[in-house]
Amino acid sequence: MPVSVVFVSDTHLPKRARDLPDPLWDRIETCDVVVHAGDWVDVALLDELERRAQRVVGVYGNNDHGELRVRLPEVARVELGGVRFAVVHETGSAAGREQRCAARFPDVDVLVFGHSHIPWDTTAATGLRLLNPGSPTDRRRQPFATYLTGTADAGRLTDVTLHRLPVRPGRR
Repeated sequence: MPVSVVFVSDTHLPKRARDLPDPLWDRIETCDVVVHAGDWVDVALLDELERRAQRVVGVYGNNDHGELRVRLPEVARVELGGVRFAVVHETGSAAGREQRCAARFPDVDVLVFGHSHIPWDTTAATGLRLLNPGSPTDRRRQPFATYLTGTADAGRLTDVTLHRLPVRPGRR
């Protein structure tokens, strides 16, 4: 059975925005699973996601402390639609990322990560797919705030789509 997934990271609420953009909330409320790759900043977003989403898989990031580190792991592993996922916040520099991550996660199909706020979709020589959804609230030097969606089914991740969100006036 297909599993619809929303991938998000680096939400930084309420420091970078007061809330997630409405189009993202709409996706969250209609998908099967939300995968969050860290830097929530406030546990209130975790509580709200758990209330509004069918299922949440998340990890803590370098800006997450206190209750977030109590409730979330540094690395999460989950199988969805026959696809083996690992989720982490940081993977180090872009140079050599695929090889480094393939060695660290030899038993997964997809690694979801964050930290850079830069969308990323590559595949290592071993077949490990690396995904970074960017940030829906803090685009940094990117032209758009972003998140990803995809469908896990029969051991394959398909329909991976990068969604651009409207830039909010006054934001970086």
